[in-house]
Amino acid sequence: MTLTISPVAFKLGNLSVKWYGVIMAVAIILAVSMAIVEGRKRQIESDDFMDLLLWAVPIGYVGARIYYVIFEWNYYSQHLDQIIAIWNGGIAIYGGLLAGLAVLLVFCYKRMLPPFLMLDVITPGVMAAQILGRWGNFINQEAHGEPTTLAFLQSLHLPNFIISQMKIGGIYYQPTFLYESFFNLIGLLIILFLRHKKHLFKQGEIFMLYLAWYSVVRFFVEGMRTDSLYLMGSIRVSQMLSVILLIVVICLFIYRRRVVKPKWYLDGSGLKYPYSRD
Repeated sequence: MTLTISPVAFKLGNLSVKWYGVIMAVAIILAVSMAIVEGRKRQIESDDFMDLLLWAVPIGYVGARIYYVIFEWNYYSQHLDQIIAIWNGGIAIYGGLLAGLAVLLVFCYKRMLPPFLMLDVITPGVMAAQILGRWGNFINQEAHGEPTTLAFLQSLHLPNFIISQMKIGGIYYQPTFLYESFFNLIGLLIILFLRHKKHLFKQGEIFMLYLAWYSVVRFFVEGMRTDSLYLMGSIRVSQMLSVILLIVVICLFIYRRRVVKPKWYLDGSGLKYPYSRD
């Protein structure tokens, strides 16, 4: 017997509260909590993270939607009323990350906070939120891969509830949400294990390690998905962006190590001082 998980967590009168929203709310709380705990060690006030949250989350969602609409413009140009209908689905994580990054840079400039240090501090929380957020896709039975077989899923020794949820319309699909979540968890554990090692990370390099790790993971997972956004026919947008980000990260790492020579991460402080590039 196959049992699937309903996308609706509970109802409040006529209002249906979906698991996706619940999971995303928990993911945001987790991300902020992790940032606040680490921020105390770097002399960054908890209010800074809370204020950043108020701007980054809504603008991040807008950025994620705009990114999606741009690469699905053939459809939305004919259905303009659907552009704001985010409740019908259609956001892209890369768009949210890029919008969130822009908000953080402006925020740090206004608050006189070192941007690379802030990025390092919030990175593990962002990763944790992504890991958790993919389970919202799992419940919605979206962001999956190509059709597969029950035998293959069983060979992965997956729990029955995951296998059951991967049966959509009578067909089993690759659980790409799980692949991305799992490998990002490995990346998160590596960062948490290494980030407090002395003379290992310069400011900004924890964030760059995350970008490099996620770019590689997303490149391979994206190649398995059935809902990719495409550019010029056969080029998957997320794969192209993953390659670009990886190249940028490598170049930025070399440049900052050789030319900028920033402070060590563990020597970083968020105590208010006139803004500088490091």
